[in-house]
Amino acid sequence: MLPSEILKKVRLLEIQTRHLVNNVFGGEYHSAFKGMGMEFAEVREYQPGDDIRDIDWNVTARTGKPFIKKFDEERELSVMLMVDVSASGYFGSGENLKSDIMVELASILSFSAIKNNDKVGLILFSDQIEKFIPPNKGKSHVLRVIRELIYYKTEDKQTKISEALEYSLKALKRKSVIFLLSDFLDQNYEKSLKLMNQKHDLICIQITDPSEIEIPNLGLIKMHDVESGKTFWIDSSNKKVRNEMKTNFDIKSNLQTKLFKKNKIDHVLINTEKSYIEPLVEFFNKRISRF
Repeated sequence: MLPSEILKKVRLLEIQTRHLVNNVFGGEYHSAFKGMGMEFAEVREYQPGDDIRDIDWNVTARTGKPFIKKFDEERELSVMLMVDVSASGYFGSGENLKSDIMVELASILSFSAIKNNDKVGLILFSDQIEKFIPPNKGKSHVLRVIRELIYYKTEDKQTKISEALEYSLKALKRKSVIFLLSDFLDQNYEKSLKLMNQKHDLICIQITDPSEIEIPNLGLIKMHDVESGKTFWIDSSNKKVRNEMKTNFDIKSNLQTKLFKKNKIDHVLINTEKSYIEPLVEFFNKRISRF
């Protein structure tokens, strides 16, 4: 693709996502992510009503008067976007591919972050780390993130979520807000997911397509697994076959839901054929009500 076309697409996505950030989400992001702790500001004399747990006993002993430590909220956050760029993302039975939705969501989160003066970083992963951009501030940095999101392509790569999580645990020294965007068509990542949630603020955003949930009746269908490279045929006119595939999906989906709930991990489910605005706003509002 020519550079002018690249810039045009980046600019179009910027306009679309900025509109959503400014007019739809409003202050939800700011309210949902208030800061990762408190930082020391000053000491002042104790006043009636102050929490005695805030008394600075060293200063109090030196002066003979009670002093307390005053803290301010540490507002600045480091937001890390972990985006699955494996081959299964390039699937969609309707207008949108799963990868398209991931790009739009990541762009919205990026612009929401810089609007609040937060840092944004990016990790693209498949069965290995494809790209790492350390967290930073500013519009030019976010546009770089968006360019990578739009134009980074992998060839028939599989998914290994545990690899990305383990890399992030080593790379991120400061507690961060982690948005993990994937279809979660993977296994054996539970331990890494739990560790990540213990050290960071983890939000899992799962993108699914209706045809993955329920195969339509289209007769004999040639299926190609883009991650394994295997090709096989299924008879979708056979109700038993369709029911078996839906049952398998439901079992995996229920196990994932239990995993997120058990470890108290925020989980947002996005469907490629439905608007992602409602589930994202619902997530922000639920999070606000918890704090």
